Amino acid sequence: MIISIPSILLSLGGKCLLSCALVFLQWNHICKSFLGVFSVSLAVVDTILTLFVTTLHMHADGYVFLLGLKLTRYHVCLLVQILGQMCNALQCPVVVVAGLDHFLRVTQRLQPATGRTRFIVCLFMTGLLWYLAALYVFLQSDFIPVMEGVYHTQIHQCWIIHTTQILQVSMFLLLTLCCAALHAGCSTQFLKNPPLKDRSTDRSRAHSRRDVVHQAIHIFLKTWAPFLLFLAMMLLLPVGLPAYLGLNIAWLCFLNSLLIAVVLCAVCPVSQVSQGLAAVPPDSFCEWTFQCIVSVS
Repeated sequence: MIISIPSILLSLGGKCLLSCALVFLQWNHICKSFLGVFSVSLAVVDTILTLFVTTLHMHADGYVFLLGLKLTRYHVCLLVQILGQMCNALQCPVVVVAGLDHFLRVTQRLQPATGRTRFIVCLFMTGLLWYLAALYVFLQSDFIPVMEGVYHTQIHQCWIIHTTQILQVSMFLLLTLCCAALHAGCSTQFLKNPPLKDRSTDRSRAHSRRDVVHQAIHIFLKTWAPFLLFLAMMLLLPVGLPAYLGLNIAWLCFLNSLLIAVVLCAVCPVSQVSQGLAAVPPDSFCEWTFQCIVSVS
C-alpha cells in the first residue's frame, strides 16, 4: 500500500502517545512480566524512530548528517519498512514466549523468582528477540526495500506492507479458548452417569473446572468485547493494517489478557483458584477474581 509521509508521521505519533499512556497506566507492575518489559522496549523504539523520521522529514534541506552519513527522505521510507518487517517477524515469537511465561507462572512449575531475577530474565529475552528479529530481516528474509525513482526532496509517500498476523494470532488463540470451554462442558456432560463409585467426586471436580472456565471467559469478554468487534470489522472490511502499526502496546495488553484466559482455561488450577492462591500474571484491564469455586481433592 502507498501511504503519504505526513500520514505515516501522524500514525507513528499517535502510536507513541498511546504507548506512553498505557506504559504509565501499568507502571506499577509493567516490569513484572515478559510482555510488560517488551512493551516498554517497543515504546522506546517507536519513540526514537518517530522523533528521528520527523526531524528528517521536517528539516529544511531535506537531509541531515549523522555519524558522517547523509540521511534523506529515502531513509524515512526505509526505516518505516524495516520496522514493519521487524514487527511481522516478532509477532509469533512474542506470543510463544509470553504464553510460556504465563503458563509457568500459573502452574508454578518453577521456584518463585525474586522481582529482580524475573526482570533480568525478561529483559534478556526481550533483547534476544529484538536481536534475532533484526538478524532475520537483514540476513534471512526476502525483504527488498521499495523506493520511488525520484530525487529525495520530491519523495512525499512511501510503499508500506500490510499485516494480517494480528487477526491470525487472535483467531488461533480464540479457537483455543473455545476448545477449552467445550472440553470443560463436555467433561461435565460425560460424567452425568459414570459407572464409578466416586461419581459424585468426579462430577464435582468437573463442575468446578467448568466454573473456572466460564468465569475466566466472562472476565475476559467483559473487558475486551469491543476490541473483538474491532478485530471482526478488520476481518470483514478490505482494509489493511500497516505493518509498522501491527505490533503496538494496545494489542499487547489485549494479548496479555487473552493468554491469561487461555492458560487458565487450559490448565484450570481449581484448588489454587478456590483458595485464592492462583498466580495470575499482572493485568491492568481484567480483574481475575473467581467466586464460589469448590475445590475437590
